[in-house]
Amino acid sequence: MGERRAPGLRIRRADQVAEERKRLLALAGDELWGLELLRFAIQQAVAELAGLGGMVHLGSPGFGGGLRLAVTSGLPRAFTQEWERVDGNGPLPPARAFRDGAFVHASLVHLYGGLPDQGATGNGEPDGAGRGSRPVGTAMAAVPLLGPGGPIGTLSVVTASSCKPSAGRRAFLDLLGRWAGERLGRHAAPPPDPGLMGRQEPPLPQDPQAVGTWDWDIRTGDILWNDAMPRVLGLDPATFDGRIDTWMGAIHPEDLPWVLSDMDEAIYTGRMHSTEYRVCRQDGTIGWVRVRGRAVLDDSGEAARMAGTLWDVSGAHDVLEMVTDPQAQSSESVSAERASHIRRLAGALAEAVTVRDVVDASADHILPSFGASGLMLAFLEGDRLRPVGFTGYPNEFVDRIARRPTSWSLPIMGVLRERTPIFISSSEEYIERYPATADIPAVAGKQSFAFLPLIASGRPVGSCVVSFTDPRRFTGVERNLLTTLSGLIAQAMERARLYDREHTRARELQRGLLPRELPSLPAVTPAARYLPASTDMEVGGDWYDVIPLSADRVAIVIGDVMGHGVAEAVTMARLRTAVRTLADLELFPDELLSHLNDLVSDLGDDFYATCLYLVYDATTRSCVMSRAGHPPPAVVHPDGTVRFPDADPNSPLGAATPPFDTVELDLPEGSLLVLYTDGLVESPTMDIDQGMTRLAKALRGTVSGAPAGHRDHAAAPDAAGLDCAECLESLCDTLTATLLPGRKRTTDDAALLVIRTHALASEDMACWPLPEHPKAAGEAREHVRAQLRAWDLDDLSMTTELLVSELVGNVVRHAKGPIHLRLLRTDVLTCEVSDGSLTTPRIRRAADTDEGGRGLQLVAALAHRWGTRYTTTGKCIWTEQPLKSESPILLPEQAGLDLYDLLGEE
Repeated sequence: MGERRAPGLRIRRADQVAEERKRLLALAGDELWGLELLRFAIQQAVAELAGLGGMVHLGSPGFGGGLRLAVTSGLPRAFTQEWERVDGNGPLPPARAFRDGAFVHASLVHLYGGLPDQGATGNGEPDGAGRGSRPVGTAMAAVPLLGPGGPIGTLSVVTASSCKPSAGRRAFLDLLGRWAGERLGRHAAPPPDPGLMGRQEPPLPQDPQAVGTWDWDIRTGDILWNDAMPRVLGLDPATFDGRIDTWMGAIHPEDLPWVLSDMDEAIYTGRMHSTEYRVCRQDGTIGWVRVRGRAVLDDSGEAARMAGTLWDVSGAHDVLEMVTDPQAQSSESVSAERASHIRRLAGALAEAVTVRDVVDASADHILPSFGASGLMLAFLEGDRLRPVGFTGYPNEFVDRIARRPTSWSLPIMGVLRERTPIFISSSEEYIERYPATADIPAVAGKQSFAFLPLIASGRPVGSCVVSFTDPRRFTGVERNLLTTLSGLIAQAMERARLYDREHTRARELQRGLLPRELPSLPAVTPAARYLPASTDMEVGGDWYDVIPLSADRVAIVIGDVMGHGVAEAVTMARLRTAVRTLADLELFPDELLSHLNDLVSDLGDDFYATCLYLVYDATTRSCVMSRAGHPPPAVVHPDGTVRFPDADPNSPLGAATPPFDTVELDLPEGSLLVLYTDGLVESPTMDIDQGMTRLAKALRGTVSGAPAGHRDHAAAPDAAGLDCAECLESLCDTLTATLLPGRKRTTDDAALLVIRTHALASEDMACWPLPEHPKAAGEAREHVRAQLRAWDLDDLSMTTELLVSELVGNVVRHAKGPIHLRLLRTDVLTCEVSDGSLTTPRIRRAADTDEGGRGLQLVAALAHRWGTRYTTTGKCIWTEQPLKSESPILLPEQAGLDLYDLLGEE
């Protein structure tokens, strides 16, 4: 058993503890400030009363004389959430202590009816969940935090006993309240004049020119304002960028936490209270403004905008005394200098678009302002922090942060749980407070840290770590300033994260809608560029495609859906799919555009698109083109001359009236076709004619698709090998760099498609007329056999003879002349049979007893591809076979077909 102590000894020990606490208060320096100061006061009060926990409420000019919960310690969230707002005229202990300026003690059991409305039912009583969350049978002691002008807040302790504290303990609590209130009041904005309490707020100035009006879009951060608003804030109207961040940068750094808190409350509740705060004007003076406004809700009932008025109320405050007092003047000068740092950072954050921009702006302004050597920003994703940018830290430190869940005992995680910053002055202090991760200072290579929570719109979004190479005692002003800066960074980070997310989705959507790669074809060598607009993140409607057709023909298309956004991107995808489907039917360009025009018209009156569609034929070295409101292509001949085909552009799709005009062009071997959208040649500072002139100048003198630096290669004997995939890519870069230098402030997307044409050599073509006679099939087989032997393609002779026999036999039986047979050798062997009939064949299912009807089944089985297209004189049926067969030949008997029935009698 322990030694029994006399009661007097216990009393002396209690007195000694109280004296030690008083000496501790006297020793506490200016490094205690803000939330750290309040947390220290709570710890001392709870220890003195052997309480369960404590909390501090602060009065706010923007809360109608009420109290707002500032910091808690030792109390669960379920309990404190009902004390976040306290009516200043209510019966709760914090309100009474604040109102009366004296100690208050009360049992919580008797206070249910006086708790805030958040936990109350319709009759004003707390609901069941709130009742169950309170420790039953506890009491609360509250004392005012007395500043120079009166109470600025209250300190409350929840105790397990309902007995009143002794006189000595009450005296210590009073001392603690005066001590904390005095230190907090040294730098905090002065509380409202007690003489003004209950009186009407200062009226609007009589002169309308002195009243600033504003309309803030909460989602984008943009502000609409009149000419008076920048003048009231002390900003230059000519340079004010209309961003909420810039407005926040003008607010006095010591008042900014209140303003940010009021903004969060307004967004959360939809109500914005009238409030006053100081602004640091660009001329170096300090002024007071009063702001009031109202929320504008969207369809979902959430605050989408805030609108209101503000005016100068400096005359209502004793500014003259502050100016004539040298000490106050010096203090204001220092404050103005610090405000300048915030203003520069706020301006940089207002211009920041991406998360990378926010990280760079924070590092550029925070590190030199505080002499810090390291900064890291991390996003909260699920139960982990993901570092998104850092400077001055080794990768090992960043990896340690990324691998740990937020439940881990790291201060960067703890600030998110407590929503309050943590300042570490030395590595020894860190090791003492966080022994489980004592190696962190050594891993980071730092001695002192400021761990800051990033809170945006009332919820944690991440953490910020500012660190120093040497030990550092953070002053109260530095703590307050860093805490304020973390609020600005949090808002910018959340906005930038949304931009990055949407920008990534938009680019992924755009890439998915455009060709992943252009086909490499014997008839053409293509190269392309897509350049998104630099002023927004929405997807555009520009598109292009290269589509292989039959007989060494190629369809080339480029288009532009007017507008930007998902709807326009979907329309573009529909058009591209429709063009591919219609191109597969081998329609003429004007007919294809007529079908597209119907499609766009059916989408509604708000959809329009331009389009250029052309078909290049390598066998004739010509192309046929139609366009709907689209700029003409640039044609570069082998001698370097550039021309734009002169033809009616027609109206855009959705507004056009068919038929569309058609233009035929002859293209010598090695010509260039340059297709583009208006974003490449038109801008707010350049009309389309000027842009086309610049394009022609950039193309003039081009040899075989090669810019100046590549002409020697293009002129070399093996230039066809270069043919200039490499040269065309370089040409695309040259054109975009010339026409869109730097891509600065461009407002439209741009697409560029460069095509180098190739002609099919005459030795790779063979054509014969055939008689309109049953023996035509035999003649066709003889021509095929001889030509394939000359081309050293004997392996394809049997299948080709079978194919040509069926095609010619069909023409003799079902169509009319003239009949022609043509063979083309490219990367495939093409066999064409043309006639004068417009009737197209189709595969049908033949019954077991049918004597015919299986010919096209054989064609489909033997050919790699086959199809029909209309010509100016009739139709053409064609088949394609790879020059090197990758699969065994399917013989007729293997397909269940009779060879002699297919070949017919001769």
